[in-house]
Amino acid sequence: MTNIDTLFAQLATSKKKALMPFVTAGDPDLQFTAEVIRELDRRGCTMCEVGIPYSDPIADGPVIQASYTRALEHKIKVKEILAMLAKVSGEVKMPLVTMISFAIIHRYGLERFVQDAKAAGVSGAIVPDLLVEEAEKFSAICKAADFNLIQLVTPTTPRERAIRIANSSSGFLYYVSIAGITGERTQLPADLVDNVSWLKSQTKLPICIGFGISQPEHVNLLKPVADGLIVGSAIVRRVAEAATRDRAEVLKDVGQYVTSLLSALE
Repeated sequence: MTNIDTLFAQLATSKKKALMPFVTAGDPDLQFTAEVIRELDRRGCTMCEVGIPYSDPIADGPVIQASYTRALEHKIKVKEILAMLAKVSGEVKMPLVTMISFAIIHRYGLERFVQDAKAAGVSGAIVPDLLVEEAEKFSAICKAADFNLIQLVTPTTPRERAIRIANSSSGFLYYVSIAGITGERTQLPADLVDNVSWLKSQTKLPICIGFGISQPEHVNLLKPVADGLIVGSAIVRRVAEAATRDRAEVLKDVGQYVTSLLSALE
């Protein structure tokens, strides 16, 4: 049983749901990324998703794309990100997972990435561009290492394929709330709750919903059906202000924002 399996078992027992912030590694620098992760943990977030920047993200909206571009301008390397995570993972209670392109994993080496990420205290990887038809080898490597491979289901995924993706995933299943790119939304699709309810009837994996979630009203809408909620752009946008504002004030703003979401999740 991995850290993520244990976490969701504990949440189910206590009838609680997970709040999972997303942060971009290296924006504006790795030192501040570590500070943000510590702040999110202090505020009581359940898990943290750390984005490994790359130049051609396929589903990220302008806020996260811009953060990736800023990080890459500093020539940031995967090894440097894992070194930062190795330090901060020993200081926080919440599990850490990476959001990473399979192209990076392939270039780094499948076994080597899992070995190095796990050594850095990372509990799993969300790999948005890994097709389920091509996931068998990497899934086996992750399973052998007790390292979770988290895959995505979207509103346009055929139901038979969604079940296949669930069977190939571990830790939790990432349900993409909208047919589009990441970014804050004022409204979520009307059929989102029904779609997640159906998926929950098909798998024992916890289901966490991401894309577009940014307001306490979204949390109130989705907490009856979701096991966890993932919030990205609203946090990345606030962190980006560290380039022009006092960093302590930015940390405070990020902390107050996630506290408002955590309160809605209770």
